[in-house]
This record gives sequence, structure tokens and C-alpha cells, in this order.
Amino acid sequence: MRAGAVAALALLAVAGCHPRPQRDPAATAGPVSADSVTLTAADGVKIAGVYTRAAQPRALLLLFHQAESGKDEYALLAPQLAQAGYSSLRIDQRAGGTLYGVNETVQALGHSGSYAEAKRDLDAAFAWGRAQKLPIVLWGSSYSAALVFLLAAEHPGQVQALLAFSPGEYLDDKGAVARAAAKVTAPIFVTSAQTLQEQEAAHAILAASPSRQKTQFYPKQGGVHGSSTLLRMKNPEGAADAWRATLAFLHDVTKG
Repeated sequence: MRAGAVAALALLAVAGCHPRPQRDPAATAGPVSADSVTLTAADGVKIAGVYTRAAQPRALLLLFHQAESGKDEYALLAPQLAQAGYSSLRIDQRAGGTLYGVNETVQALGHSGSYAEAKRDLDAAFAWGRAQKLPIVLWGSSYSAALVFLLAAEHPGQVQALLAFSPGEYLDDKGAVARAAAKVTAPIFVTSAQTLQEQEAAHAILAASPSRQKTQFYPKQGGVHGSSTLLRMKNPEGAADAWRATLAFLHDVTKG
């Protein structure tokens, strides 16, 4: 099946299982297209990805998945984001699995890598994103919600904003995420599952940043780990509220 057809089916699936978030009138809906891409990390590893184009994009979202997962964590989300005005690249990082389908990068390697090794995949996605000449927004889920702080810290002034779904000190070098956050001045959005442990971990990282625009969304009901919190099939009680908060932040930081 062609990638464009897959995107169309995904959009229909989202409409069927997900309340539509309110759309900013300034965002122009239009045809959504999706194309397979292959990136090459600095160490030569080939990284599978999908580029979903919005008709008139406000920004490019770089979508990174959680552990035991892959790019299809965003298969239902990317078309909806495109309709809201955001192009996106989602990739199969080498630290992943089959939670949402085949992770082609892990499949090709024959094993899942470490979180630290997966940082090279995020680096490759960022380099690809820079070539698209759009404002870049980083979006991480679980362990990649930690890695996006390291990525943003390495590229001051080149990141429009950062969204982190269930960030924590998941790396072997404990405290590395907060130290990276201390260098991030771009607008930041964090959220997490409805557990005190996750919320405190997210708050500690957010508090370390000197950014003047910081948002922590606390789910009043529902709330699950990582970007899955936006999927009604995973978070039936809280997905709609999480979507509204996410899109409100995105529209605010890309309205210029």
C-alpha cells in the first residue's frame, strides 16, 4: 500500500477513535501526504522514517518514540497534526520494539540498542530537519523525552520549542537530563502519566530550564505514559484534554 494511502487510512482511524481537538482557524487544512525516508546516523546505521507533510506547515515536528516502540506510535497522530498545520518526521530509533508495529531499524540491526546509542538517530533526524527550512519542534516520548533535552541543549537557537511526554532521568548518567535542561531556553511543554513519581520527575527537569515559557500539563483524569496519552484507545478518559493542551501550546509557540 502506498504511503499516501496509509496516511489517509490513519486519518480516518483517528477520526473514528479520537475526539477532534479544536483547530486554530489560522491553520489551513488541506491534502496530507506521507513519504518513507531513510536517514543515516553518524555511525552508519540506517534509520527508517516517515515524513508527513501539512499543506501549509507552521513548523516541522520531529517525533521520537518510547522504549519497545517505533515510528508507528505516531501513525494516528501525524495525520491529525498535519491537518492542524504541522509537518512531521517520525523515525524508528534503534532502541525500540514492536509495541506499535515493526521497528524497521531494530529489525535490520537484529537487536535493540541502548538509549545513549539512539541519541545518534535523533541527531540524524535533526540534521534532516534542518534541511527542510522550517522551524523545528522536538517531541519526545519516555526515554526520548529525556534525549530531546540533550539534543536541544546542543543546538541553541535552532529549536523552536520542545515537548516531552513523561520525561525522566532514564540515562545511565543520572542528572544528565536536568543538566541539559539547564541549557534549554526554548519554550517547553511537559506532561506525564497521572502518577506522583512521573509528575515529580517531569517537574524537576522542567524546573532546571531557564526558559521563560514553560508548561506542565497535569491530567485531571486519565493520563498514561509517553505520547500514548494522546491516543483514546490507550487513554480513553484523558486523551481529549491532553490533545487540547498540546495543540494550544504548539499554536502558541508557532503563531509568529
